[in-house]
Amino acid sequence: MSNSIKVLSANHLGKQVISSDGALAILHDICFDLYQGESVAITGSSGSGKSTLLSLLAGLDTPTAGNVVMMGQDLNQLNEDGRASLRASHVGFVFQSFQLLPHLNALENVMLPAELKGDLDAKDKAALWLDKVGLKDRLKHFPKTLSGGEQQRVALARAFINQPAILFADEPTGSLDEASGNRVIDLLFDLNQANHSTLILVTHDPALASRCQRQLQLQGGKLL
Repeated sequence: MSNSIKVLSANHLGKQVISSDGALAILHDICFDLYQGESVAITGSSGSGKSTLLSLLAGLDTPTAGNVVMMGQDLNQLNEDGRASLRASHVGFVFQSFQLLPHLNALENVMLPAELKGDLDAKDKAALWLDKVGLKDRLKHFPKTLSGGEQQRVALARAFINQPAILFADEPTGSLDEASGNRVIDLLFDLNQANHSTLILVTHDPALASRCQRQLQLQGGKLL
């Protein structure tokens, strides 16, 4: 990896929250680097800190110790607007719950990140990405008229429209049946490789984790 481009670093990352019983440590001293084009699974049992780690890596939450460096920028040195701007430029997301806007059709949902960047070709790019995920006949369909697998494929197209350097996927097949889930995962890895993006995948599924080039296993908030 010495010749590869480093896109994300976690440096002695820690997270504590204050509860009625005092300080509760969720993550302890997490250190690793991620490189362009890598696929990495973050695994661990429920409550091990996977989703908290993902939120810190994406700059959606702030650590109580250590720092995250994304695309050469220390997230601790950026305010909320700065982190949002960095994500808009370099990051895509796929969530278990799809997170589609119900009042927008498939095409409009996919267009949104490109429109927010001021891309004048947003509509054409969105149609192209929906074609890539096999939904060119569903452009005008609203989320409630799409199956779960179709909604997640719309979410994939939306995540990739700005060709992000980093893609975060949080249990992307958690609410899908096996057949739909397998299709979404095949697409996710195909798009990841075609775009040379770095894929960071949170999952409790060992078979899915094994498809990644590397696995980071959390236990009790620590990397094993």
